[in-house]
Amino acid sequence: MVFKKMLGAFGVGAPGVDTVLSNPNTRPGLTLPGQVNLTGGSHDVEIDHITVGLVTRIEVDGAEEDYDAYVEFHSASVSGGLHLREGQQLSLPFQIAMPWETPVTDLYGQRLHGMTMGLRTEVSIRGTADKGDLDPVHVYPLPVQERILEAFGTLGFQFKGADLERGHIHGLHQSLPFYQEIEFYAAPQYNHGVNAVELTFVTDPHGVHVILEFDKRAGLFTGGHDSYGRYRIDHTDADRTDWTRVIDGWLREALDQHHAYRGSLGGHAAPGGYPPSGYGHDHGYGGHGYGHHGGGHGHHEEHHDRGSGMGGVLAGAAGGAALGFGAGMVADEVFDFGGDEEEEAEE
Repeated sequence: MVFKKMLGAFGVGAPGVDTVLSNPNTRPGLTLPGQVNLTGGSHDVEIDHITVGLVTRIEVDGAEEDYDAYVEFHSASVSGGLHLREGQQLSLPFQIAMPWETPVTDLYGQRLHGMTMGLRTEVSIRGTADKGDLDPVHVYPLPVQERILEAFGTLGFQFKGADLERGHIHGLHQSLPFYQEIEFYAAPQYNHGVNAVELTFVTDPHGVHVILEFDKRAGLFTGGHDSYGRYRIDHTDADRTDWTRVIDGWLREALDQHHAYRGSLGGHAAPGGYPPSGYGHDHGYGGHGYGHHGGGHGHHEEHHDRGSGMGGVLAGAAGGAALGFGAGMVADEVFDFGGDEEEEAEE
């Protein structure tokens, strides 16, 4: 897109900028190539620098209510200082590396409801930086992420919505100041114990941590509550694992522990609806079975219902909407929110 209107802030006859992506479809860990095409205006200008940055929308906890903000979470330099002559045309290639933790925005050619991702070009002239509009970027899941989403669809989970939450996940290293939540309606065979499921991927070059949070259905004498599970999966397990079987096992294990917990209370919920400290565990899965990795304990953060309507957003191999979730019940405060990241602009 041409940013002549944007660069008009520098005066009449300012240069024009057109940013072109070679392919707007990418995945976490890959590069996003493109070029910035400059057209000189009616007079020579000195450009201080040109950068491109990945921009997305996150949910932020406000003092009175939550709000959405657009943030630039990763950037790359296209050019340092250069002299652009009147009417001159320049084409400047670039590549921006997609962070491994980049959230998934698309699946089977369709945008996940609630997700926004784009590339923004910044041009600085005479010490004043101006930013253009967003060129859409489509981030598709890595193979292991896609197999997990397909398995949830096969199990009958229905996609509800996705968003990004500001903060960090306790006990995991994160390079980005937010995490993604993909929310699903529970499949019929599990909905006697679960209302909804939220899935979070935290990915690195070697594998992915799968964090599962599900909203428990309240019984006649028990309060509903959220519970958590965490699993570690290698990228190499993507095509050598029966993910439908594995995820069904995670879910049934979680429900069995939930029922055992309720039975231990004689049909009554613990104070506040939470399981006792230390109840549950953190799992690892390497394609061959379950194992304990240990876990901490703490207070549980409340999560708001941010989903919206059902739909065929996750269509294709998953047979429509997708998702699954399950794991040992963990009473951790899984998510803690940092206060040092700054949002660029409120939506």
